[in-house]
Amino acid sequence: MKSNQVTNQLNRIEKILTEQADKPMSFVEACSYLNISKSYLYKLTCKNVVPYYKPNGKKIFFSKVELDRWIFKTRVKPDSEIEQEAKEYISTVEELQQ
Repeated sequence: MKSNQVTNQLNRIEKILTEQADKPMSFVEACSYLNISKSYLYKLTCKNVVPYYKPNGKKIFFSKVELDRWIFKTRVKPDSEIEQEAKEYISTVEELQQ
């Protein structure tokens, strides 16, 4: 197989995988995926906290990719990372004072 053919084939495979990963999820599927109750997801949608789609004004749908982005949006740093940042800040301040 030529290099161009391999590249084209890989691009097609990547496109297929991306489309499969982002198929619409129903309300129940989203609850299961997020491992939360229906009432909690309903509260999140009412408050427009979580991204969702409402194409016909009744049923709501979710994008897996957008739910993943929402989940990973607010990362809580571990203490070790905070301590390292504090040490770096202190050393920077000390260097500036000298």
